[in-house]
Amino acid sequence: MYRKIFCLLLPLAFLTQSCGLYSFTGASIPPEMKTVSVQFFENGAPLVVPYLSQQFTEALKDRIRNQTRLSLVRSDADANFEGRITDYSIKPAAVQGNERAGLNRLSITVSVKYSNVLKPELGFESSFIRYKDFSIETRSLQAQEPELIRDVNAQLTEDIFNKAFANW
Repeated sequence: MYRKIFCLLLPLAFLTQSCGLYSFTGASIPPEMKTVSVQFFENGAPLVVPYLSQQFTEALKDRIRNQTRLSLVRSDADANFEGRITDYSIKPAAVQGNERAGLNRLSITVSVKYSNVLKPELGFESSFIRYKDFSIETRSLQAQEPELIRDVNAQLTEDIFNKAFANW
């Protein structure tokens, strides 16, 4: 009986032991990294949504808060995110027989610079683009836009987080 319990508990003990470099989110954050800063992402897109910059910046901060043990600080951090929203567009994605858009696509592009003070070779400068298709047959764009932006921001922040902390 003790042998069976031992055989069950031993693998569990190995699974719960960790070197502190990996988490269930897939993040690979060195134990010496303690702080991160997220600068305000200005909206440089030709089509400006007044609240987009604030929502994107907060969405990135929330992702880091919820999926890491890092403390958010304003400056002098071990890692830093900065950048700008470079494009926001709404274009037809599928045309119906009557030459009207059956589906539209809301796209957001963000240019991001990630600096890692502890391991500079892990820093990057990249553009990220994500989109969400929607129809205006049942609800207007104005009624759907906040939800669409929230969904696209979630996709963008996941991509940015994964590139910075999960080496994807």
